[in-house]
Amino acid sequence: MSLITHPNARELTKSVRATVLVFKDPRSQELLSRIERLAPSEANTLIIGETGTGKELVARHIHQLSRRGREPFVAVNCGAFAETLVESELFGHEKGAFTGATSNKAGWFEAANGGTLFLDEIGDLPLNMQVKLLRVLQEREVVRLGSRTPIPINVRLVAATNVNLADAVVAGHFREDLFYRLHVATIRLPPLRERPGDILPLAEFFIEEHCRRLGYERAALSPDAERKLLAHSWPGNIRELENAIHHALLVCRYQVVAPADLHLVDMRPQGAAQVYAAHPGAAPAIAPPANLESALLALFEQNVPNLYEHIEETVFRAAYRYCHGNQLQTGRLLNISRNIVRARLEKIGELTKA
Repeated sequence: MSLITHPNARELTKSVRATVLVFKDPRSQELLSRIERLAPSEANTLIIGETGTGKELVARHIHQLSRRGREPFVAVNCGAFAETLVESELFGHEKGAFTGATSNKAGWFEAANGGTLFLDEIGDLPLNMQVKLLRVLQEREVVRLGSRTPIPINVRLVAATNVNLADAVVAGHFREDLFYRLHVATIRLPPLRERPGDILPLAEFFIEEHCRRLGYERAALSPDAERKLLAHSWPGNIRELENAIHHALLVCRYQVVAPADLHLVDMRPQGAAQVYAAHPGAAPAIAPPANLESALLALFEQNVPNLYEHIEETVFRAAYRYCHGNQLQTGRLLNISRNIVRARLEKIGELTKA
């Protein structure tokens, strides 16, 4: 069994990202084999996977196995910066380029020169920045904000997304030419529910790690607790598993984790849970609540004009307000990129009210 851990795992205790990957399940072993084949190349790489599946860990492993392994690895979350600051963060700026630019500053591309730049949540990159990123990849040089002088760079780009970029291209929210530029080498990282052979090894790792951190004696999973872990759908993937183990260790008795100690929340509707139990290898279908179906039937009977647009607008407004005006969280809730969320909210005039 192979294992990869994040070098700063202790600093990420409140993060949604995964801090460790194990490769015991057959699907994980196939994934590791693919990573090891792609890593030595200089090809741009796109990692696709749900939140908490370990995309940054895969990117770091690619870097370490490549010829750039001794050079810088720089990880940047494209959704973490205000749209007005993205260009400065990626490409740098000169003194006086904008209000508050009191000195020259190198961007992330320059910081990663010679090594690997990992752009997480690439789907959240604004369209105007996608154009500039494409130019950097083509010309192998950056121009700082406020400057006209190009700076040569030698960087391997590894990007990651938890949304379907092909759908974003069709919707007009992601550039097709950039998509194909990133799509040279693709790694699909399966969610934890699709690699059940990794669940118990990961749980054992987290038990050992958190017992050590907490100063506890080594605990163990009861057989019933193991069965409960294996039966769970893990919508939050590895990070959810770590949090569940951490909680269980705080409340368990006699160094044995019982099923009741595992605080697991299954967010799937009952109908979907039954479908998934019968077909664990497939994504579960989601049965709509009865009141939602009734509301749709009522709308159908009213013959509302532009019905689809009306329904879509209502979904976006409700999701945006549910997430307290946070575009990134709205995108995650709807499983689309923040670019799509922003464009749709601007179209329906919701952003002007925020």
